[in-house]
Amino acid sequence: MGLPVIASYSMPDRAALPRSCASWSIDPERAALLVLDMQNHFVRAFPAQRSPVVELVENIAALRELAGTLGMPVVFSAEPAAQLPGQRGLVADVWGPGIGDEPEESAIVERLTPRPGEHVLPNVRPNAFLRSHLGRLLRSQGRDQIVVCGVYAHLGVLLTAADAFMNDIQPFVVADAVADFSAEEHSMALRWAARSGVVCTTDALLRDLLLGRVPRDA
Repeated sequence: MGLPVIASYSMPDRAALPRSCASWSIDPERAALLVLDMQNHFVRAFPAQRSPVVELVENIAALRELAGTLGMPVVFSAEPAAQLPGQRGLVADVWGPGIGDEPEESAIVERLTPRPGEHVLPNVRPNAFLRSHLGRLLRSQGRDQIVVCGVYAHLGVLLTAADAFMNDIQPFVVADAVADFSAEEHSMALRWAARSGVVCTTDALLRDLLLGRVPRDA
């Protein structure tokens, strides 16, 4: 099938968010930031310089800056380029061959280029935990909360958040730092994510991270 043509739509605001079943509070000493599939191949499916991609990139950038300041692990999950049919498996039947061998297509968007000390993990399935060492990375750094952002909300974001929950890692899905094929699918993904995690806005999460900061010299 391949990627659809995505029309511009507005990011959800706080008033439109579903009520989260969980009441967890974010803690920068326990949390890691996960940025899913923010590669040119996927991001270019959105209309350039319009909603939701403008807010998507800027909000992820803001989360990444604060995460780095607070010493939170920052993890990028990226689909490998030029996968062989045996590597792609059933995903090829639904989404086609994936990213080709052009380096520009597989690169993470320039605004979010990974920095030294940040982690980049291959993502061969929409669930970032599957066939990767994401779980081991989080455990090795004593992290049992994960902030999930990126694309696409009803695929990688939702599946990754659900797997985190099933592995006793508290997921926080940032409603205006994810995007999807349409506003309807975006909203649907948030409703499902709210059943097993916390759905919040970028501004609210940035505020709560600052409020929850534990002085490192204490």
